[in-house]
Amino acid sequence: MTTSTDPHAAGTPSGADEPRATAPAADAAVAHEAAPTGPTVSAAAVRPRRRGYGGLWASLPRELGYLLLGLPVAIVAFTVLVTLFSTGASLLVIVVGLVIVVAALYTARGFGTFELVRLEWAGRPAIRRPRWDAAAPVGEGPWRAFFAPFVDGHYWLYLLHGMVVAPIVALVSWTITVVWLSVALGGLTYWIWAVFLPDRAGDSLPAEWLLDRVWPGGSTAIGLDPVALEAIAQFVLGALFLLTLPFIAAGFTWIHDAVGRGMLGAWRSEALERQVEQLAASRGAAVQAEDAALRRLERDIHDGPQQRLVRLQMDLAAIERKLDADPDAARDLLGEARDQARDTLEELRALSRGFAPPLLQDRGLGSALESLAGRSPVPVALEVRLPEGAALPAAIERNAYFIAAELLTNAVKHSGASAIRLRISVRDTGATGHWLDLWVTDNGRGGAVASPGHGLAGLEGRVRGLGGVLIVDSPVGGPTVVGAHFPYSPVDGVGP
Repeated sequence: MTTSTDPHAAGTPSGADEPRATAPAADAAVAHEAAPTGPTVSAAAVRPRRRGYGGLWASLPRELGYLLLGLPVAIVAFTVLVTLFSTGASLLVIVVGLVIVVAALYTARGFGTFELVRLEWAGRPAIRRPRWDAAAPVGEGPWRAFFAPFVDGHYWLYLLHGMVVAPIVALVSWTITVVWLSVALGGLTYWIWAVFLPDRAGDSLPAEWLLDRVWPGGSTAIGLDPVALEAIAQFVLGALFLLTLPFIAAGFTWIHDAVGRGMLGAWRSEALERQVEQLAASRGAAVQAEDAALRRLERDIHDGPQQRLVRLQMDLAAIERKLDADPDAARDLLGEARDQARDTLEELRALSRGFAPPLLQDRGLGSALESLAGRSPVPVALEVRLPEGAALPAAIERNAYFIAAELLTNAVKHSGASAIRLRISVRDTGATGHWLDLWVTDNGRGGAVASPGHGLAGLEGRVRGLGGVLIVDSPVGGPTVVGAHFPYSPVDGVGP
């Protein structure tokens, strides 16, 4: 559904149109490295879709280019790496030998990385790179960085790949691919260049010799010229090899990809370590965001209702003193105390709405945002694009409401805007799960940044704590577009 709390929808800020609100940068941010601290899905973890025969032909040029260049690249890598490593190993008794061995390891890393790039160019899914800084963290000193390749197993695997495995696999795949392609092209074009072959009288052609073994008398028995028989046989053979060439190219490319994935890719333990780090960062960001929210709530209670309650206590004490001596004055003070109690209750209700409004629990996120937009002093055009049955977890609804309230408050206080658009929607990205997208756009002066200690920085921490990302696009002069995107798990498996 789509609702609007502003009867003058034309007052929506220019530049806040839907294409801007669905900028590709947001999709790129939330889909893959969407959440640097959230659940990530690398391309290596996603299985490639099955390709039909037409798909094999479509990818054949890239795979052939990859395979035909494989042997030259492997020979260059083998020559350079063997020269460097053997030279360094023979000079290990002096310091220069260590330097040359380190150079060989870094060179092997370069060739291995180039192989991963070539595999991606050939159409294979991207292979997740190792964490090269794991063995030598930043700030550990120059000697730790110098000796890091010696203790990092990835360097030695890359060296083994460049010196042994890659040359062998490349030689086999290159030879068979070249032979297969040569037979296919030679057979299909045999009838063109066969006339230029020298006449060898008395020699039987391969097709005739084979036919003679199957059918006594050969081409003479069936009344067919041996040269024509050879041309037909060569054409059939070339067509057969050409029709199977996509399978050969795809198969050898897959073998190279499997070798690269096993020797050049990151280890599963590294993925687990990275996930632990991301979860720790998300937990820390969530704790900081909750701490900031509690401090804000404490400050608001101290500056508002608490002061009114102190005033109410003083008024009640004055009423008690004047109740017998001056009943009229006590009656007036009692009226003021009643007003003071009513204002205090209104402030407490406002704080309650800002933290977890009852309307959110009773009628859902859409109604709560509609009420929030209706209380804004600046006209808000609200778009709620939540499909029927999109059951959001209570924690996600509460955080989405808080983020929307904070963004609207920032827009009202700091942007100088005359119109605001608030849009919320959900989407199913497949591999990366379900995401909630919240956009707030205003036509104010712009220049908003997520500086430390400011509201947007606190919101960024809250969104990161949810495993999402906050996008701020606010050029000087406006408009300002702020998008909050975070994942969620549908309640009882119900989603958009």
